[in-house]
Amino acid sequence: AKLVAAVAPDHPLDEITFAPVIPDPGKIICVGLNYRDHVAETGRTVTEKPALFARFSCSQVGHLQPIVKPKVSDDFDYEGELALVIGKEGRHIPAGRALDHVAGYACYNEGSVRDWQRHTSQFLSGKTFADSGSFGPWLVTADEIPDPSRLTLQTRLNGTVVQDTTTDLLITAIPELLAYISTICPLAPGDVIVTGTPGGVGAKRTPPLWMRPGDTVEVEISGIGILRNKVIAEPA
Repeated sequence: AKLVAAVAPDHPLDEITFAPVIPDPGKIICVGLNYRDHVAETGRTVTEKPALFARFSCSQVGHLQPIVKPKVSDDFDYEGELALVIGKEGRHIPAGRALDHVAGYACYNEGSVRDWQRHTSQFLSGKTFADSGSFGPWLVTADEIPDPSRLTLQTRLNGTVVQDTTTDLLITAIPELLAYISTICPLAPGDVIVTGTPGGVGAKRTPPLWMRPGDTVEVEISGIGILRNKVIAEPA
């Protein structure tokens, strides 16, 4: 990463159209209820094992690309999260060596359609609407972030801070997440793990705070940067 940074860019950033960090990953595995303040605001209790669910690649856009509020719902919520990308394949990865399998880190806004999420006990239907989330702004390689438990994470909606945390507060830390997930299935280069959102989600505010067309949502993580997206309405 340091060698790349020393080379002048071929194109100014304002001339780039950003894709998701990994446009079509083999797996996008998300972790639910992984901060205690988020568990508390949902009225749930901390579980012994992490809650896992999937997103599909069609649900994510890149930095500065519009995220889409679906026409079937107004309950469109933000979730700022730290995402990691697998760089080395593995199965039954020991927690003590798990970070060796990480290529790098990025920001993730796991846009969630809450009423659809509540249709059943499974989260999937509310978590993978087309173009509802974002992944970026870029990948920061693991050598630049030797300890991912020492990062700050902030989500802002139209400039107002709505989530503010540090990654040392993850209930299941990244090494243990990778050990657990790799027990279930092999992890391959390009797989994405989205580590969970902190408290402050719009659904649990009074009144609820939803993302609306015209809004700007930002997820900022120290050492990575700011993932910024406008919200638009789904075309008729």
